[in-house]
Amino acid sequence: MRIAIVKLSSLGDVVHTLPVLHALRRHLPDAHLGWIVERREQAILEGHPELDELIPVDTRLWRREFRRPRGARTVFVKVRGLVRRLAASGFDAALDLQGLWKSGIITALTRAPLRIGFAAGFCRERASALFTNRRVRPPDPAAHVVEQNLALLAPLGVPVTEVAFRLPSPPGPAAAVARSLEAEGVKPRDLLVALNPGAGGDPKRWAVGAYRRVAAELAVRFGARVLLLWGPGEEPLARAIAHGMEPPPLIPPPTSIPELVALLGRAALVVGGDTGPIHIAAALGVPTLGLYGPTSGRRNGPYGARTLTIQSPTGRMEGISVEAVVAGAAALLRRAGA
Repeated sequence: MRIAIVKLSSLGDVVHTLPVLHALRRHLPDAHLGWIVERREQAILEGHPELDELIPVDTRLWRREFRRPRGARTVFVKVRGLVRRLAASGFDAALDLQGLWKSGIITALTRAPLRIGFAAGFCRERASALFTNRRVRPPDPAAHVVEQNLALLAPLGVPVTEVAFRLPSPPGPAAAVARSLEAEGVKPRDLLVALNPGAGGDPKRWAVGAYRRVAAELAVRFGARVLLLWGPGEEPLARAIAHGMEPPPLIPPPTSIPELVALLGRAALVVGGDTGPIHIAAALGVPTLGLYGPTSGRRNGPYGARTLTIQSPTGRMEGISVEAVVAGAAALLRRAGA
């Protein structure tokens, strides 16, 4: 059987879909498994041992091209190439785990006879249900998006006997991260705590001063080396938190996604808002503390036994107290024996 997973973005959402891939590989070991993903997120899946085929698309580029003169021609050529590749793959089934109109269209373009997706009420954009022919309502106990994703396996007869995340771990990025930390004087036995202050939009970001106080408290109480992670456009945010701190926290150079995975895997604790790196950390089994304001931590928080989620009682990030975050971080470190 040839099965396509359609989960385009974002980084955290792709990570939350990894248990679907694992369940398919475990219970259909001879199946051909492909994944259609945005080009920006494909690095998290490259070299994955459970995948047979990785098909990148770039819908962000398509949208930009449409705004340019004669850009529609460029988009037409790229979409035609995607259609030909999907036809050549000959998928028997496709799972739309995104629930958007664009993922629905791509699911339809696979021409798979069985196209599985969420019932309209569970789609982020109801129009996506028009492109599937088996629509699933996740059971009521499936509160988290990971559990809702796994519900789409039912039409394939694939049981969910475990929830497991697997991430590729190429040796090159891991060695580069080890050298970088060693150059900063971080020894393998040192307690490294990573803070990820960035998030997808200002309403999801906790205050600079709050992160600074947490960093200082963990450094004093646990003797931790504090690492401030940052993504595209977020370096000023990391440097604003670091300003005036003694000892100064570590601010890494720009990292690729595989290097970010290796860096998170080295941490003893990761603290951050609703964004991809905390979900990568949780998938790696690193103790992870998620801070949630306007979005639901119950549905979208870090998933796993070594995680905690703090949900703001006000629905705003400023409703989360420094004391609550320090207490949650301390509990995770103690639980991990740090």
